[in-house]
Amino acid sequence: MNYVVAVLPDRIQVEAAYSALVEKGLLDNQIDILGSGYKSADEYKLIDLNQQAKKGVKGSFYWLIVFGFVAGYTFNYLTDIEILPTVGTLGNHIIGGVLGAIAGALGAYFVGGGIGLTKGIGDALPYRNRLNEGKYLIIVKGTEELIHQATRVLRQFEPENIQGYIEPISA
Repeated sequence: MNYVVAVLPDRIQVEAAYSALVEKGLLDNQIDILGSGYKSADEYKLIDLNQQAKKGVKGSFYWLIVFGFVAGYTFNYLTDIEILPTVGTLGNHIIGGVLGAIAGALGAYFVGGGIGLTKGIGDALPYRNRLNEGKYLIIVKGTEELIHQATRVLRQFEPENIQGYIEPISA
């Protein structure tokens, strides 16, 4: 599926652009308007960065804790570092494992969150920011030919930004 997204400054322009697209033969289900009084970014499933970050943390949290424990235990076993002299050798290995698990949890939090913030967001953040500024997005989806036709129509309204996208084919 192909998309074109145009950013228009006010409701009057976005409604005029919508009418012009309908006059050119586009159907209602091929055009979406995002902004005040229309669909929100969440309704359109425009990626929320916080939600992506939480997914990144949750996805790596458990296995990094286990890996951290094993790595900490092994490191303490190999180096025979005495963390607390009163707990004995096995106790020190377990404490090393717990410290490794804590390091794994912190790694999941910082790295997993960072991946969630950067993985696949594309232009979602600038579009969300423009919606928060009170601007409007008009999104047209369809064939490549339809997108070219819609782009010509939308350019007449001098949008702040106009961008075409091709949805990746998932295997």
